[in-house]
Order: sequence, then C-alpha cells, then structure tokens
Amino acid sequence: MGVFDDLVGQEQAALTLRRAAAAGAEILAGGRGAGMTHAWLFTGPPGSGREEAARAFAAALFCPDQGCGHCDLCHQVAIGSHPDLEIVRPQGLSYGIKDTRQLILRAAGAPTLGRWRVVLFEDADRATEGASNALLKAIEEPPPRTVWLLCAPAPDDMMITIRSRCRQVTLVTPPTAAVAHVLATRENVPPAMAEFAARAAQGHIDRARRLALDEEARKRRDAVLSIPRSLTGVAECVTAAERLVKTAEEEAAAVTAVLNESEVTELRKIYGEGSSGKGLNKGLIRGGAGALKDLEDRQKSRATRTKRDVIDTALLDLVAFYRDVLAVQFGARVELANEDRGNEIEGLARSSTPEDTLRRIDAIMRCRERLAANVNPQMAVEAMTLSLRRPG
Repeated sequence: MGVFDDLVGQEQAALTLRRAAAAGAEILAGGRGAGMTHAWLFTGPPGSGREEAARAFAAALFCPDQGCGHCDLCHQVAIGSHPDLEIVRPQGLSYGIKDTRQLILRAAGAPTLGRWRVVLFEDADRATEGASNALLKAIEEPPPRTVWLLCAPAPDDMMITIRSRCRQVTLVTPPTAAVAHVLATRENVPPAMAEFAARAAQGHIDRARRLALDEEARKRRDAVLSIPRSLTGVAECVTAAERLVKTAEEEAAAVTAVLNESEVTELRKIYGEGSSGKGLNKGLIRGGAGALKDLEDRQKSRATRTKRDVIDTALLDLVAFYRDVLAVQFGARVELANEDRGNEIEGLARSSTPEDTLRRIDAIMRCRERLAANVNPQMAVEAMTLSLRRPG
C-alpha cells in the first residue's frame, strides 16, 4: 500500500501529489518536471489530514518509487527520522522570528541523501508577522533542492504574499463512511462503534480514533453535550463554564506533564547534571539556567495552547449539537452528528425557534474568536453559557 492510500477521502489531493512526486523524480533525472514546485500550502478543516498529506508527499519525494510505503525511506518519514526531513510543530501560542531564522538556516543546507531537503511546517498560521516575513524571503529565493510544505486551516490564515508563492492543496472533510471504514479495518473497532465515532467526530480522523478507542474521551464528550440542558439559570451557567474550563486545565496538564518532565531531565543532562568532577556539575548547571528558563516559558505557552485547544474541541462539539437542532427545525434530511442524543435534539428543536438556535451558534463562535484573541477563558466561556441559557 502506497503512502497516498492513507489519505482518507482525499482522492483529488492524492492525485495532485502523485503527479507532483513524479515530476520531482523527473527533475532529479535532469528533466523539466512540470508540476513540481518548491513551496506548497496544505489547507483543509480540522481532521482532514493536512499534516498526513504533507508527510505522504515528503515520502513520495524521497522514495525512488514515489511513495511505495514499505521501503526504508518511506518508513523513516513515517517515524520522523529521515535526515532530510524537518518537521516543525509550534508548541506555544505562536512561532517567533528567532525560531524561523534558525529554521531557514537549516533548510538552506544541501540534502544529506542527494534528493530533496523538505521542511514540513505544521500550523504555519501560528507564525508571527515577523516570522512570516522571514519565511516569505526564504520561499521567494529557495535553494534548488529545498521544498517547503506549509499546513494551515485555510489560505486566508497565511499572508497573501506567502500563499501566492505556494501551490495550494485543498483537503476536504472525509465522509463518515470512509472514516468508519478506516477505524474498522485498521484499528479493529467494532462496526457500530466505528460508525458512532466517525459521525460524532464529523470527519476528524484523529478525534474519531480517540472516541472509538478511549472511553475517557467519550465521557468528556458526553459531559460537554450535557451542558445545553443544564443551563436553566445564571448560577448554572457560571457552574457549567467553571466545569468546562477546569476540565480543560486538567486534561492539558495531563497531556503536558510527562513531556515537560522528560524535556527538563534531558536539558539538565545536557548541562552536566550528574556529571563527575569537582565543580563541573555546579558550573554547568549555572550556565544552563537561562536555557532552563527558556524551556519553562515554552512549556507554559504550550500548556496554554493545549488548554485552549481542548476548550475549542468542546465548543465545536456544541456547535455540532446546535447544528443538529437547526437541521431538525428545518426538516433537513442530513446526517446528524449526535444521533445518540436524538431525544434531546428533538426536544430543544420543539421548544425553541431557528432564530434561537442561530443565536446560540453565533455565541459559541464568538467565544472561539475571543479565545483566539487571548481573552480570559473563564470570562469568554461564561459569556457564552449565559447566551446559551434556556428560558426559565
């Protein structure tokens, strides 16, 4: 099975990338290679597989068979160990100019294995304005064998000057049936659970996998979807907001704790903790104090980002719930993401108007915008729950 076969529901994008990989091989052989370019922008909704598509393309560029999926080079790309592939994952709220300049210097080097040097930049939309300007210069005048693969939710999330210099690959939300098939065949998930998870995740493959395999993830979703019926008064709205934010904090702490500890341990080793020799340990640790402080700052930023990502996932679940309510109100024959809560959806659809539902969806989207603008999460979520409140 080739690397592009893993792209669920992305047949058109896979075709484009296959042709580009073949053109890349033609360039390496001394030909013109029409269809291959040095900068690509992968866009699509959450869960569509932007990073997976970019990684598959990188493997196809390195592989002599354009992405066979089973050779050593394809395997190295899959596990992230290929010497000519650099994967950039912004851990904090943004990606600054200092990191970008260092990245550009590394990207300018010649390929170790003689084919391409590929930089896969996940969440490239997190680059600051200064970082984006630096990145633009690198894309405008790239080394002949360097390929940039940028990933972002939408083209408008990138500077127009950057996206105008990239070839765009637009991914779509995978169909529920395709996601369910992947869960059933690759993860051995029972068909009923696979269908439930795929539908509830609305095509988000990673989230569908978590819902199918992790009971705690299903419990968190149930807790979020229980919020609408609990909002009967102001006190209940405040309590629901506190609970949602606290749950996000706890989940973010659990996600980052192990990683934080391993990073600190590794840094202390680098600066000599545990080394023998009179005065060596103390001197090296003192010299690494600045590096340790920088690491702690990055970890705090990552924890904040993780917390906001957790809250955002909950908000998207709420949007899906009210979208289902709106679909019932209009009698639309569409698949409901929350079929398992059909009675609640029907009840709310009868007791409210489509205008009420649209107002609630707008309130959730405003909350997302406020969180993206660094508004205090507790305040933003409280304002949202008050807007969602059902008449007493």
